[in-house]
Amino acid sequence: MSVRRLLSTTAAMGATAWALALLTPSIADMTGALMSAQRTADSAGAEALVLAGAGLLAWGVWAWGALGLLLTAASALPGVLGHAADALTGVVLPYGARRGAALALGIGLGVAGPLAGTALVVVSAPPAAAGATTAPVPDWPGAVALPDWPSDTAPAPATMQPPGPAPSDVPALPDWPAPPAVGEHVVVRGDCLWDIAAARLSRQLGRTASTPEVARATSAWWAANAAVIGPDPDVLLPGQVLRPPPA
Repeated sequence: MSVRRLLSTTAAMGATAWALALLTPSIADMTGALMSAQRTADSAGAEALVLAGAGLLAWGVWAWGALGLLLTAASALPGVLGHAADALTGVVLPYGARRGAALALGIGLGVAGPLAGTALVVVSAPPAAAGATTAPVPDWPGAVALPDWPSDTAPAPATMQPPGPAPSDVPALPDWPAPPAVGEHVVVRGDCLWDIAAARLSRQLGRTASTPEVARATSAWWAANAAVIGPDPDVLLPGQVLRPPPA
């Protein structure tokens, strides 16, 4: 789980709750207004009922999102607690919302990139020794040109060549790209690393993979293709060829 994404998501949810508290009446007042709808409409008008309904709906959506994020974060824990939270997450959130919550919290992506512990070996050519000079090449005299004496032998008869297209007239074959190898995935518009890892993992398992399993598979795909994807696993470009991580 990415600590930076966890803190930023928590701050965003807190700012949303603060804005709702400023823009809407208290939950008790809105609930009382809806419970006494006729009296509220007679005293404050129908606009008060609309405001109370919209405010309670906004708070309900916020509470649903906060619960989904909390369960998604708890599903990354090991043991029975993580499995129970993952099962509840599947009940509370649909698949698309679970994927968005996992990306928002950075589950499976880690704090550092996949190349954090990889050493890069750079081999450079040895510098030339100081004062070393190349040996001079002797200026040998060129070969003496011989006079062009006429030949006594008759020239060989020319052979007839069948007519054919000139080399420049032959059309060049297009340089088609090589087809992807078995197991590789060519990125098309709309692909994301989470969907690619989830689809491949579900086919391997023969069932729908859970959110922590997909998160770990997404991290493995990123680590195996970091040189192609770059530092941001959320950005894929059409035409990129991704290789599956080693089993």
